[in-house]
Amino acid sequence: MVLLRESVGQVLRRARTEQSRTLRDVARDARVSLGYLSEVERGHKEASSELLNSICEALGLTLGSLMAEVTHEITSAETATLVVVDAA
Repeated sequence: MVLLRESVGQVLRRARTEQSRTLRDVARDARVSLGYLSEVERGHKEASSELLNSICEALGLTLGSLMAEVTHEITSAETATLVVVDAA
């Protein structure tokens, strides 16, 4: 089962690490606590739309681009295909 909060966290962490930024740096710019941002990135907390928007702005993303990437990740996970191996 795919959880929305985990996908959001993965996308945010990927964006932050691709920019070579620290949790502390992004948390400061987003005006959220370091611990809270860490919990969001690990998929343990569900951030409100206001906080997600602040985090996105700190990362130079739009909320729409975040949600598009999350949608892509969830869709990919849901449509994973099974490979049938012929036992003969």
